[in-house]
Amino acid sequence: MAKAATKIKSAMVRARIEPKLKTKAEKYFDILGLSTTQAITLFFKQVELHRGLPFEINIPNAETVAAMKEIEQDGGKKFDSADELFKHLGI
Repeated sequence: MAKAATKIKSAMVRARIEPKLKTKAEKYFDILGLSTTQAITLFFKQVELHRGLPFEINIPNAETVAAMKEIEQDGGKKFDSADELFKHLGI
């Protein structure tokens, strides 16, 4: 019986991230039973599999950015029903 080839893990990745983000992410890794190294390796494998990022990244257009800023400033108006929203919009 032939032995399986052993992959040598010698490449090192260094990154600076916010400590709070690292702590929060590591809590999820712990729940999943992953070390940080295993999680990063999993991410890299998914990038290779998808031939790019394994999730969609969008840059919002100017109208969306303006709407997001308005909500942040005003807190956004809330409605209890669709009818109330439509009435507010004049529909």
